[in-house]
Amino acid sequence: MDAAGIGELWDRLTGTQPDPPLWLVVCAGVLALAAVVHGPTWRVARNVVTIAHEGGHALAAVLTGRRLEGIKLHSDTSGVTVSRGKPHGPGMVFTAMAGYLTPPLLGLVFAALLSWGRITLMLWASLALLAAMLVMIRNAYGVLSVVATGAVIFVVSWLGSATVQAAFAYLAASFLLLAGARPVIELQRMRARQLAPSSDADQLAQLTGLPGLVWVGLFAAVALVALLAGGKLLLPDTSELLPQFLRDRP
Repeated sequence: MDAAGIGELWDRLTGTQPDPPLWLVVCAGVLALAAVVHGPTWRVARNVVTIAHEGGHALAAVLTGRRLEGIKLHSDTSGVTVSRGKPHGPGMVFTAMAGYLTPPLLGLVFAALLSWGRITLMLWASLALLAAMLVMIRNAYGVLSVVATGAVIFVVSWLGSATVQAAFAYLAASFLLLAGARPVIELQRMRARQLAPSSDADQLAQLTGLPGLVWVGLFAAVALVALLAGGKLLLPDTSELLPQFLRDRP
């Protein structure tokens, strides 16, 4: 690729796109909500949440100086991230804590990018994160899951029209924001039935001495705050849709 091609690609990546119409944003949100609440659809879509969850563990491990050994994703939408280092201390706490926090916070970051008109940048940032994660995947299903997700994003970002890209980006951001809470609810249900003795919340309880329910509450609070803040960012300014005489009223 010559300098002109690189410059064109850079401009495409960093340039801004116009805000999509309100109907598109609303439809994306409704579809994302349906994917979260509809059981059969959720069982498939939850793979995306698992990718973000395990990616959060991996990133936290690297940032806190732990040695990342690998990531496995399974067809039942569970996953495991293995890192080496001290079995206690801040690094281990942040690594264990990052999993449930990452999907809603990632959705919030995506919502911020979309509110700034950076649709293409959001899509390509997703590809970069998936590529970095792919290097550490250690099982066939995990590779398939990450590659398939990345392929969909690449096709949309490279071949899709501006409207298609916007619809997909808003759907992805809305899904991560809405999907942040359901795994937390599922986690507490399993803990109540004593089916998840080694959950992230229980590991954090052992590491910090705080009850597991406190950590579940933290996960839920972050998911709720991210949803509220992200939703506000995703929705366009509807005041411009009002008649002029209503906008002029005090």
